[in-house]
Amino acid sequence: MRSFDDLVQEGRTVPVAGWDFSWFAGRASEERPPWGYARLLGQRMADAQTALDLQTGGGEVLATVPEPPPALYATESWPPNLAIAARTLAPLGGRVVAADDVGELPFRRGTFDLVTSRHPTGVRWDEVHRVLQPGGRYFAQHVGPGSVRELTDAMMGPQPVHPVRRADVTVASAEAAGLTLLDLREASLEMEFLDIGAVIVFLRKVIWIVPGFTVDAYLEPLARLDAQIRRDGRFIAHSQRFLIELGK
Repeated sequence: MRSFDDLVQEGRTVPVAGWDFSWFAGRASEERPPWGYARLLGQRMADAQTALDLQTGGGEVLATVPEPPPALYATESWPPNLAIAARTLAPLGGRVVAADDVGELPFRRGTFDLVTSRHPTGVRWDEVHRVLQPGGRYFAQHVGPGSVRELTDAMMGPQPVHPVRRADVTVASAEAAGLTLLDLREASLEMEFLDIGAVIVFLRKVIWIVPGFTVDAYLEPLARLDAQIRRDGRFIAHSQRFLIELGK
């Protein structure tokens, strides 16, 4: 394995815009949920007329749908991703709009028959309810509580697991806004990191795992984790995911 300093320098410089994880091939991996979100998303998009994808990132997941609806919109809050998403979704006829993750949505009431999202940082359920047509659906894959907590704890020490991401709390919030639960599935999935460079790139890309992460601020725990990976051959964590479908 390359030296710690060499891997750290690489980890500092790898571009992290967009939501493409192909760089990690051979260096980190994540078990996929059993339900196959992208496949199910494609089925629902094929049946929709007007659809909105919230917090689309670079549009990479949405771009996989084989049959987009006649009217397709996406929102994104991070400026570097807006241009990437616009290019990625242009072949589908998708329009990308800047919008805060938990702010008001810039669309009229009852605009969409389908609202989707993959790993939203938060959801304004009152806004989802407002922009959905009667009979419309919200379909998404969410990150569950304590996701990748082993890596968070390795960097920051033991941290509390906040209940806000729990599936039951999410359902209760959505129902309070007037939505009805149609489907809910949960899974705990193994993640594997094979070198500290991959850890650094992951933490720079998935910014909520260690809020405010920088290499310089976390150099000491990174060195400890590097030694552990060299000893054990890998570092194991677990992501938490749940699939949720709601109706209006």
